[in-house]
Amino acid sequence: MNRKVWIAALLAATAAYTSACGGGGSQSPSSGDGPSTVKDQDKPKEPIELLVYAAGVSAEEFDTRFRSVLKNKFPHITVNYQTNTKGNSLAELVSAGTIPDLIRTDIPTLKSSYLDLQLGYDLGELIKANKYDMTRFDPSFTQEMVDAGRTGAIYGLPVPPYFPTVLYYNKSLFDKFGVPYPKDGMTWDEVYEIAKKMSRTEGGVVYRGFSANFNSILRDNPFSLPVLDPSADKLADTEKWKTIFNNYKRFYDLPNNTIETTMNAENNAFGNGRIAMQANQHNIYLVIPPEIDWDIVSQPTMAGAPKRTGQRGPAYWSITRQSKHKEEAFRVIMEMLSDEVQLEDSKKGIPTTLVKKEVRDALGKGHPVYGSKNMKAISYYEPSAPTPKRKPELVDINGSSQTSVLYQQFIPFAQGKKDVNTALRDVEESLKKLLEQEKSK
Repeated sequence: MNRKVWIAALLAATAAYTSACGGGGSQSPSSGDGPSTVKDQDKPKEPIELLVYAAGVSAEEFDTRFRSVLKNKFPHITVNYQTNTKGNSLAELVSAGTIPDLIRTDIPTLKSSYLDLQLGYDLGELIKANKYDMTRFDPSFTQEMVDAGRTGAIYGLPVPPYFPTVLYYNKSLFDKFGVPYPKDGMTWDEVYEIAKKMSRTEGGVVYRGFSANFNSILRDNPFSLPVLDPSADKLADTEKWKTIFNNYKRFYDLPNNTIETTMNAENNAFGNGRIAMQANQHNIYLVIPPEIDWDIVSQPTMAGAPKRTGQRGPAYWSITRQSKHKEEAFRVIMEMLSDEVQLEDSKKGIPTTLVKKEVRDALGKGHPVYGSKNMKAISYYEPSAPTPKRKPELVDINGSSQTSVLYQQFIPFAQGKKDVNTALRDVEESLKKLLEQEKSK
């Protein structure tokens, strides 16, 4: 069945249950048609252990957000948590036969760190059996997982955070130079005019008008344009990539606004206090020195592109096909994605994957820093549609590898060392080499 038809049918099937479930993440079946029933749930539970694996997420974060909730809800379940410490990569655990029950997956590495390891498990039957309300989630997130899996399966449910693109600005520098602050709803042309005014040298110090996290704004571009063509072994829509590359390069052609020599340095330049504006993600892991008086406005819009917020999608809670406790693992996921848990996340500045207005509107309101920022900038536009994924019959490569190829060529282009045609031709050649490597495996 066509993937989009399949998910539409699944959403329709669960929609009727929404009011009974209350839209929360801790619904229980009300009849005996699922793997367990109310009567079953009244019986004493046999103690079990679940191994949860999340690369890049500290044990402290997991404990703060989830552990006490899970302990109170499921006293019979012992949750063992593992992150990617030395010697404990997911591949190493799988090789050793220590396969987690739950894994925090994401779209860029879904292939290499989940499907290629033969861990993939379709949650479709558990969603149906538990009458779980999929309409709770932003549909772009659930659809992207279906598309990324390329089989019609739902390999995971979306967990915060996700990382929407915004425009940061240094209020102190705008005050210093007497330039009005940026505002929500600007275009890139308007931001360019501001960057002209803010790029200058004063007292021997160079102040740059603009910088950007290119990992973010190239990948999460306003056209939802993929790097690798969904239907052919080539760069997708070269003309649109020219438009995107040229739009950003003009900023680096301004006097006193030369791009940094490495992508990492450019991504982190805002923290040095001499950058007026930076296009970057709202990212709870982004560290801005406390002495910088900053705020955010909505991502600027580009001519010809939808007025949407570019965003790196969320991670997903996935179950492994090897797990012996799939039903219990799914109930744990339901609890971690409940309205109550996501409301607390939202108050801490963690953007929700839910459509519920109450949860969205709470963003940052309980946080000592975000509570004073223009957090409405994050939802000023709706999230961009997910990028089109490769046809199932075509060889694919990791999304993270595709993005790396792209931004590695942007730096020499922005430095004036390559013209746009050469830079994009080199991107395409690198993509073809990666595809050949993948085909030879």
